[in-house]
Amino acid sequence: MNWDDTTDAEAAGERLVDSVADGEDQAVEAALRPKDLGEFIGQEKVREQLDLVLRAARARGATADHVLLSGAPGLGKTTLSMIIAAEMGAPIRITSGPAIQHAGDLAAILSSLQEGEVLFLDEIHRMSRPAEEMLYMAMEDFRVDVIVGKGPGATAIPLELPPFTLVGATTRAGLLPPPLRDRFGFTAHMEFYGPPELERVVHRSAGLLDVEIDPAGAAEIAGRSRGTPRIANRLLRRVRDYAQVKADGLITQDIAAAALAVYEVDARGLDRLDRAVLQALLKLFGGGPVGLSTLAVAVGEERETVEEVAEPFLVREGLLARTPRGRVATPAAWAHLGLTPPSARNSGNGQQDLFGA
Repeated sequence: MNWDDTTDAEAAGERLVDSVADGEDQAVEAALRPKDLGEFIGQEKVREQLDLVLRAARARGATADHVLLSGAPGLGKTTLSMIIAAEMGAPIRITSGPAIQHAGDLAAILSSLQEGEVLFLDEIHRMSRPAEEMLYMAMEDFRVDVIVGKGPGATAIPLELPPFTLVGATTRAGLLPPPLRDRFGFTAHMEFYGPPELERVVHRSAGLLDVEIDPAGAAEIAGRSRGTPRIANRLLRRVRDYAQVKADGLITQDIAAAALAVYEVDARGLDRLDRAVLQALLKLFGGGPVGLSTLAVAVGEERETVEEVAEPFLVREGLLARTPRGRVATPAAWAHLGLTPPSARNSGNGQQDLFGA
């Protein structure tokens, strides 16, 4: 089981299937995180490659290369950073890109690092440009230049840093400038999990939470978890509550399905917002194409909410397509909601269907 800590605030929300961790999630994750690579579930290639990097560094008696982890929220970037520190027997310092607004903020952190320490920098793509430029030299030469004074009398004082390992995490690797990306010795992209891996995550979490669950119950939760361990854990906790109140505490397939029906998470992991977007697209606009702003008004949500919260999963599931003319529903969307697509004569334009033309 693996989780990440944080991501862009734009995706914030109180959805059960939100991959962003709230305070309760973070508290639970701290207790359930795996402590070493052998305990880490999924991401087989990343684990194998990272294991070689860390073993080689330990054999040389050197600090590990800088590591860049990219991928969607909730897939295990923070967990892996803590495992890197544990495997190297080093302390870890955790901060984030938005927290570093000035080069002086970064200099203060770097100058206080111990030799071999792991610095985890979450959402590294959101760091300020002056701090980013300072980080280039720190990563490559283990040195920073501290500016003392202002104007013509300002002086740059070089400050030597002890060798350290930077672990950067990002949900948007494309926003990282090439000079920064090139300074990482090892880069890895975290993939979404398959159902068998998520079932193992659910079983492991259930054991740690002292929850009884049968294989069919675990499979039901895993199938609705959007390929994300964090969501699987959140769903497990809500199903646990339902099983304790409505049943004898054992999570079976029927109990899991009934619990998640209460929380409006369907068999494919869609929640109320996802279905509202699809229903508006299908029923009001005949499947599209329709503009994002129009679709957002129809749903009663902000444009950014539809685009950044609902659409990514719908596109990944093949239920919605983004086209130059607007959003278009796929045949799978009609099938999922149990609706019949319009005839071929009228299906080419959503507005024609709407006005009966």
